[in-house]
Amino acid sequence: MIYSIVAIGDPVLKTKAKNLAADLPAADLQQLIADMFETMYYAHGVGLAAPQIGKGVRLFVIDSGPMVEVDEEDREELEPPIKRAFINPVMVSETGEEWGFEEGCLSIPGVRELVTRPADIVLRYEDENRQVHEEAFSGMAARIIQHEYDHLEGVLFTDKLSAFKKQLLKGKLARISKGDVKHDYRMRFATDGKRR
Repeated sequence: MIYSIVAIGDPVLKTKAKNLAADLPAADLQQLIADMFETMYYAHGVGLAAPQIGKGVRLFVIDSGPMVEVDEEDREELEPPIKRAFINPVMVSETGEEWGFEEGCLSIPGVRELVTRPADIVLRYEDENRQVHEEAFSGMAARIIQHEYDHLEGVLFTDKLSAFKKQLLKGKLARISKGDVKHDYRMRFATDGKRR
């Protein structure tokens, strides 16, 4: 099932998500994860957090494959792609040299801005079988995870911009929240609750 992506302006995107219940039936969890991957691919994203489909729970999926760089000389991937679901994640550490990258978000179509993040993270999370892992990530995978993790904390990438940049984007973000934006996937806007 393909969900509508919730646009900026919906309170679910600014609310800290709650842990996914331990008693959620495995079949329901597997279906939700499959639906999130399907929605993410439909919208041409590399990550999707549950709040972006209107569910205030601590779950996100990523597939860094489209972002992985290839060394043209050796035709080798410089970073192995990661496709995974992360349930009830906890950020253990964010370290390393900070680096900037132009980020976008399915909930804010048409906006891309330079965001600086630490290069290395350690994340504790449950996998789709509810097994607990603590794992280190770096590079693009770490960035995608940090971006999606922020969604679970009620933080958007635009919140990380300078006050000046935020002021410049204020009108555009207001228009997006009202549905005045070009997009090529299903979206839901807080102002009218309708899918477009």
